[in-house]
Order: sequence, then C-alpha cells, then structure tokens
Amino acid sequence: MQILKTFSYHTLLILFVIFSSTNDNSKSTDKLIIVNKNIQVKSYFQYIDSIVKHYNSINNYKLSEHILVRHNPWIIDSLANTDYYRMIAKDSFVYNQKDLIVLRKGCSIKIPDSLESSNIEKEFKSTWIDLNIPEYKLRIYRDSVLLHEFLVRVGRNEKKYLKMAGRVLDLKTKTGSGTIVKHVKNPDYYNPVNGNQYFVTNRDDGKVTKLPQIPFIETEINGIRDGQLIHPTTNQETLGKAYSNGCIGTKEADAWIIYYYAPIGTKIKIRYDLNILDKNGNKQTLKDIYN
Repeated sequence: MQILKTFSYHTLLILFVIFSSTNDNSKSTDKLIIVNKNIQVKSYFQYIDSIVKHYNSINNYKLSEHILVRHNPWIIDSLANTDYYRMIAKDSFVYNQKDLIVLRKGCSIKIPDSLESSNIEKEFKSTWIDLNIPEYKLRIYRDSVLLHEFLVRVGRNEKKYLKMAGRVLDLKTKTGSGTIVKHVKNPDYYNPVNGNQYFVTNRDDGKVTKLPQIPFIETEINGIRDGQLIHPTTNQETLGKAYSNGCIGTKEADAWIIYYYAPIGTKIKIRYDLNILDKNGNKQTLKDIYN
C-alpha cells in the first residue's frame, strides 16, 4: 500500500516532455522528466524507483535505477557532492546529509531508449572492480580500460572477538574473486565489536553529525558471503590504512560512484600484490601490511 501511495504521489511531481531532433537522415527522441519538487537524499531512492517502475510498465524494454542514473551522470555528481568533507571545504557544515537536496526543482532527467539502455547494460557486463589490499587502491575497469581509481582503507592485521559474529574473527580483508551480490540503500550502522547501533559519528574535524544515507555494497568472494562490504567511512583520515574490521572503506563521494558502476552481478577481484608498477611504469615493492 505504501509503495502504491508513494508512486502516485511522485507521479504528480513529474512532467513528461518529449523533444525530437533531426540530424542528417537520423532522428532521435529523448524523453525528459522535469522534476517539479526538490528531492532530498532521504527520498531520492523512492523517487528514482517510482520513475523506473512507471517506465517499466509502459515500455517493452527494461529500465533499471543503474541504467537511468548512468544515462544521467550529473546525478552521480550531485550525490557525490553531499560528501561531508566536500561541503566543509565550501564552508558549509551539514549535520544531517539526508536533508540535502540532490534533485532540484526544474532539473531534467533523460530517459534512455531501448538502444541506449542496451548499450549501458553491455558496459555493465564488461565492468569489473579490482582491489589491491597493500596498495589501498580500488579501481574500476571496463575490460582493460581504467575508469576510476580510489584510495580505500582495509581490514586490520589482527584477530578480535566481534559480538555481531559471536566469535573471534580474523579482521584482514579476504582475497579472491567474486561478484557484487547485494545493495543496502538505507543501511543501519552497528559497532561489530559490541553489537550496538549508532546514529551519529565523530568527524575528523571533531564535529558530530548524523550518519549519512549512502548504499553499502555486499560482496561474495570465492563463493562465500561473509559480510565483507564496500561502504563509506565518515573518517577520511583512516583511508590508506589497515583500519577496518575487514570491510573496504571509501570516501562518501567515492562510494556513490562505485555504487553506480557496480550493479548486482558485477565482478570483483581482491588481491594482495606487493610488487606493482607505479604510474611511470617503474617497479615498486609495497609494505607487507599483513605479515
């Protein structure tokens, strides 16, 4: 009932406009949605899902959230700019990221046609994630072409009792090959050590804010789903360190980009390579952080 009610509500906010343009002997048609109300982070997924649901009910091809947003990359930029530290750099303190506007009234969202949707889907199938633990780098490739590179944090080199697991665990990030198997769009935050849920976070600058709404990405490595996630950290100072309880931590802005390049089924490889080539092609030996 709630889903139907939300869909009806957002339908009233959407104005559909169709523009046609002719170039030589070809003709293309773009469907545009003009957003008639400011959309905040807390209602963003609900709004995007309502668009996808509507078009899947009238089109003979499948539209998904990831296809829609990748066809409108400015949306990713808008979401990434809700990063607390990006806002602070602009002298803007944000206590609750969920209240920030990501789709402004009057902006337009283009609906891809069947060919465009198919092309984006093909890109997804050739996209994969690479993580080299001692390098603290997560990279996104399309085939062999590097698209993005991010600094991350990885699991600590220690064993510890985690109440949420009910046993002592090795906190090192696990290596292997696998896929992205789940997205958690509005995650709850828990301390795995004591199992307590928390709602606010202490930032690197000493200020306290509410926790942001940014998707968590669950991996399955070597056929095992052991809770090893890719998710944002609210403390950028921990990036480039072995600091987590096994998960892969990123900047808040980077987490949005990774999410929209990693639909369910995206392949991921997590490795531990100490001998690498730097950007100039020179051999480099990394510090062995786990031994």
